[in-house]
Amino acid sequence: MKAIVVDEGGELNLAEVPEPQLRHGEVLVDIHATALNRADLAQRAGHYPPPAGESSILGLEMAGVVREVPAGAKGAHVGDRVCALLPGGGYAERVAVPADMLMTIPEGWSYAQAAALPEAAFTAFLNLFLEADLRSGERVLIHGGASGVGTAAIRQAVLAGATVYATAGSEAKVEACRRLAAELAIAYRREDFAERIRAHTEDGGVDVILDMVGETYFQRNFELLRVGGRMVFIASLGGRRASFDIRELMAKRAMLKGSTLRARSLAEKVRIRQAFEERFGQALAEGRLDPVIDRVLPLSRVDEAHARMRDNQNIGKIVLSVREGAERAT
Repeated sequence: MKAIVVDEGGELNLAEVPEPQLRHGEVLVDIHATALNRADLAQRAGHYPPPAGESSILGLEMAGVVREVPAGAKGAHVGDRVCALLPGGGYAERVAVPADMLMTIPEGWSYAQAAALPEAAFTAFLNLFLEADLRSGERVLIHGGASGVGTAAIRQAVLAGATVYATAGSEAKVEACRRLAAELAIAYRREDFAERIRAHTEDGGVDVILDMVGETYFQRNFELLRVGGRMVFIASLGGRRASFDIRELMAKRAMLKGSTLRARSLAEKVRIRQAFEERFGQALAEGRLDPVIDRVLPLSRVDEAHARMRDNQNIGKIVLSVREGAERAT
C-alpha cells in the first residue's frame, strides 16, 4: 500500500510500505481521509515517537470503510463507514484498528468531516470532563480556542452548560470562537487575557482552564483559578517549566494536572470513546458537534498542510483526503 513516510532528514515522501498486520481484535480499514495534529509535527521532527509496537506512520485519526473483519473482531462488518482514534498509521491507504475503537460515521457526514472528529473530540472530552470534571454553570478558559482541540472544547463546554472564555491569535480566530458561542474571546497578541477576564467577571476567576501553552501563561492562569479550580495541561508550546507557591495552591484547594492521550492503554481509550458517545452521541447525530474544518487537501499536498499548521494559520482541523470523494457527504 502507499503511505507517507518520514526520511532521516525529516522530509515527507509517498512510498510503498507493507500492509498492516492485524492483531487479535483488529479490523482492516480502507482510509478515505485523515487529519493533522501537532503531534504529527513533533513526530516528524523526531521528538514524539509512537508508543512501542505501534505504526511509525504519522496520523492519529482516520475515517474510512471496513475492508476485513477476522474472527475475533466483534461488532464490525465489512463495508461499515467508520472513524477512529489511532496511535499512528493514518497517513496511509489502510490501517489496522481495534474493533472496539471504531465509531460509526454519522449519517450525512463526509469522510473528511469524520476524520476531523476523533483526536480533537476525545482530547477535549477527556480533559474537560473526565480530568477537570467541568459542570454546568461553571466558567472555563480554553486557550488556543481556534485550534482543532480548542474548537471541539468550546462546542462541548457550551453544550454542557458552561460559560466559555477563549484565547486566540488573530481577529479571524477570535471571531471563530465567538461563532462557536464563546462568551468572551480574547486576541492574546494585543490584550492580556487575565486582565480581560478579571474585568469581565464579578469575582475575576474561572473554574477550569484547558491549557496548551504552559510556562508563559502559568502565573496568570494560576491567579485566575477560583477556589476549587482545576487546570489541565495538554501541551507546553510556551515552555515546560513553572513555579508556584504551594500554600497558594492549598488555599485555593486547586488541582493542577498534566494529561496525554496517545500513550494511554487501549482499555483506557475504549472507555473514553464509550463515555464520549454516551454523553455526546445524540449531539453528534443531530449535527450539534460537527468538527470545524479549516481545509481539505489531498495527501500529495501534505507538506503544505504541515506548513499551514506549523505557522498557526488554521482555524479548526486540517484534513488530508487519501481517496477521491472524501469531501462528499453521504
